Amino acid sequence: MAKLEIGSPAPNFTLPANGGNEVSLSAQSGKFTVLYFYPKDDTPGCTKEAIGFTEAKAEFDALNTVIIGVSKDTVAKHEKFITKHDLDVVLGSDEDGSMIEDYGVWVEKNMYGKKYMGIERATYLIGPDGKILEIWRKVRVKDHVETVLNAVRQHAG
Repeated sequence: MAKLEIGSPAPNFTLPANGGNEVSLSAQSGKFTVLYFYPKDDTPGCTKEAIGFTEAKAEFDALNTVIIGVSKDTVAKHEKFITKHDLDVVLGSDEDGSMIEDYGVWVEKNMYGKKYMGIERATYLIGPDGKILEIWRKVRVKDHVETVLNAVRQHAG
């Protein structure tokens, strides 16, 4: 798989999502898309990130921007996560990990000296034309939503 870079076309995807819906990149044509990958529903960092995107949703909406979170959790887990924290973001379920691999965020991790494979916290900003405008890898949750919002503002001009 070619490494994704700024200016590359974003790989298309269609995933089952919360609310019994499907979410796809092609359906977002003409809008900015914030595509964020996170390791697991209802863990501290992932919860904080999802709440952050939910709190800023009105500002993203005003900039013609859709927010889509993706993990390997099931749609049922996503539904519980959304209800528990009153989230207002679309969460796609990539249980087999193929879309996560397309975006290069299935990586080797290391915790307490143990190596394992997992989802790297990463965010892609995709333009209305389907091309990648920004990439944030190894995201730290603190201030990340504001950073992404500022990038959308710049590109929306």
